[in-house]
Amino acid sequence: MSTQGWLVDRQARLRAFDRRHQWITDTLVAVPIVLFSIPNLIEDPLSATIATLVLLPPLYWRRRYPFRAFLATAAIELIEGLLDVGVGAGVILLVMLFGVASRGSWRALAWASGITVAQLLAEIYLFGPITPNRTLTSLLALGATVAAIASGVAVRTRRAYLIALEDRAARLEIERDQQARLAVAEERARVAREMHDIVGHHVSVIVGLADGSAALATSRQEQTAEPLRLIGETGRQALAELRRVLGVLREEDADPQLSPQPGIDDLDRLLPSVRAAGLPVTYSTSGELHTLGKGLQLAVYRIVQEALTNTLKHAGRSASATVTLAACEAEVRVRVLDNGRAIPAPPSHGLLGIRERATMYGGVVTAGPVENGWLVDVVLKEPS
Repeated sequence: MSTQGWLVDRQARLRAFDRRHQWITDTLVAVPIVLFSIPNLIEDPLSATIATLVLLPPLYWRRRYPFRAFLATAAIELIEGLLDVGVGAGVILLVMLFGVASRGSWRALAWASGITVAQLLAEIYLFGPITPNRTLTSLLALGATVAAIASGVAVRTRRAYLIALEDRAARLEIERDQQARLAVAEERARVAREMHDIVGHHVSVIVGLADGSAALATSRQEQTAEPLRLIGETGRQALAELRRVLGVLREEDADPQLSPQPGIDDLDRLLPSVRAAGLPVTYSTSGELHTLGKGLQLAVYRIVQEALTNTLKHAGRSASATVTLAACEAEVRVRVLDNGRAIPAPPSHGLLGIRERATMYGGVVTAGPVENGWLVDVVLKEPS
């Protein structure tokens, strides 16, 4: 896990615990203050106990109202100073000042800082005993005040930084999901375009055969001429609709040209170009692959193409690949294995395309690292 991820996770855990058990963290703050008051409890148990109990409640609502809790504490400690029943007042005031610095507004922090300095100096020079070390004590008090403010501001800054990290991580996750959905939609549109090409080509062939047969039947004065002309006319209408749909998918104004899409035979032209790009490829087949439908052959071709493209991108310079096609009964299996670095490649349009094409034919995709390489194994089913 990265440092940012660790910080975000730790902050999330602490904040979740704090939301569920606020009284625990507030008590953890109160305990040291009570321990600090033990000497006063020994000297004057009744007065010190009352003073301590009066000062503790603001600790439990200082997070919701930090400046009000600070003012209440400052007022209580001022009264206790006048009555000479102090219980470590300076420490409690610094805790409240820390709360204002970490949670309050900057204006409230300015007022709280001034009040803290004035009250600590008053306790040293007005309410405290006259000693030769009062100057040193006042300097220490000022230093403690600065430390409380600096600590609170640091906590505020860290909290804002971690919140920003959480927000950034959430936005990145949303963007990643959006990009994945866009990639899937783009790949589906691409598959649809190719399938429209195949269907359009077949419809064009049907129209040509129907027109030719109709002309022949007319010359022979056969009764089948009219049905054949209707077949040809219906085919032309379907072809026109198909061209319009395909034009929308391609986002082009021009009338697209429908042409046959690549099949298994075209792998013999694809693999030499891959080898020329620097990837040695071994190719083997088994079974009656040429009897597969055009759509299924296109899916096989694209799966091999995308798998080899990923190998070129991620496997490294010294890698080689093996492509195996096997047709058995109503299934065809495509395996592309390389001996490159067995490091999972990042999600890509290629892998998305492989999964989309496999889904069209009820297929199963296995893609991932294996010993000394990376394997793409796809099983497709011939439509019944």
